[in-house]
Amino acid sequence: MKVKVENKTYIRDREAVINLTSELVRIPSVYRENTLDGNETKVAMHVAAYLRKIGIETHMEEVVPGRPNVIGIVDSGKPGKTLLFEGHTDVVTEGDRDAWVYDPFSAHIENGRMYGRGTNDTKGNLACMITAVHSLLQDKEEFSGKIILCIPVDEEGMMSGIKHFIQQGWADGVDGAIICEPEENNVCIAQRGAMRIRVDVYGKMAHGAISWSGINPNWRMARLIVELEKLEKEEQKRLGEDPYLKWPSITPTILQAPVKGDAQINVIPDHCMMTLDIRTVPSQNHDELLEKINSIIQKLKEDDQDFKVELTILDNRPSTITATDDPVVQAIYGAVESVTGDTPIYNGVPGATDGTFLHMHGIPIVTIGAGDRDIPHQINEYVDIEELAVTTAIYRDAALRFLNGKE
Repeated sequence: MKVKVENKTYIRDREAVINLTSELVRIPSVYRENTLDGNETKVAMHVAAYLRKIGIETHMEEVVPGRPNVIGIVDSGKPGKTLLFEGHTDVVTEGDRDAWVYDPFSAHIENGRMYGRGTNDTKGNLACMITAVHSLLQDKEEFSGKIILCIPVDEEGMMSGIKHFIQQGWADGVDGAIICEPEENNVCIAQRGAMRIRVDVYGKMAHGAISWSGINPNWRMARLIVELEKLEKEEQKRLGEDPYLKWPSITPTILQAPVKGDAQINVIPDHCMMTLDIRTVPSQNHDELLEKINSIIQKLKEDDQDFKVELTILDNRPSTITATDDPVVQAIYGAVESVTGDTPIYNGVPGATDGTFLHMHGIPIVTIGAGDRDIPHQINEYVDIEELAVTTAIYRDAALRFLNGKE
């Protein structure tokens, strides 16, 4: 994707966004439990110092020790709407560092691409939103209302950062939010919901050669998995393929037995644990889906008096959809069209973002940003540097359209 017109503003902002992305990527911000160094503190402090340097009112709030949110405020002083940009500071683990062609925290640039953990998801887009707002200030652009830069921690985990941001009242009165995630600059108006469930099946420990003296939880967990796969297929057949989000899914991710102690090939464990990553589409109701899962479990219990199971809901986020005629969607759509000269593509986010909770708070959201949609969390993660410049121009134009009522 290229920009339609390269003017002085675009060239200036291109250099700035590349430099800022490089700075952010070179600060590792992988959350590692019980480790302060290397979590989000350093990158958050860097971002806060940068915002203050360019004249943006800046606040830092610790969500938990070592994990601070950063909030930037640009108030025009004139009454009007409030637009929120959101981009998180945390990144996932780099995995096997030896498998990377370039050091994952080097921000190495080669053949028009910047490589490193977070270049794509989503430090590049965080840099885009900051640079776009700075650009408005540099050019003394006229607009009404207010811009909030929401820069939370923990998007890759349980999203405690955005929850804290909302609880502290920062999201109150926001009229629209742009979620800055790698979506190839598609205008993403929907995202899948997520339910994370822990399933514990209990049995009785025994010798593998004397199986009748124990109760094997693994057989019972296996029966449940088979039934859940049937439910997934039934839901997919019932709902069909969503135009933006494809198929709903029920995915067993972790299987562990025994849960405590050492596993042995000749020992029946007393406990088996599984986690489910369930992704839903807007036409699904989470409560109804949970009822179907509980009905499956009840039937299995009726068929087997030794079937003992507990479900624990770890996370429950609904899917989201924003109307195409909503002002924030139209502002982004118009900006993509104006900046690139191309017809914008409507799409959906296959996963969940911090935008889920903003949506639940009553804020219309649209997700858009630089980066290949399939690259997040991969070895040799990268972003095309020209796409960073284009995205910055899109964010800049969209802010003016939204705040000045030009859609």
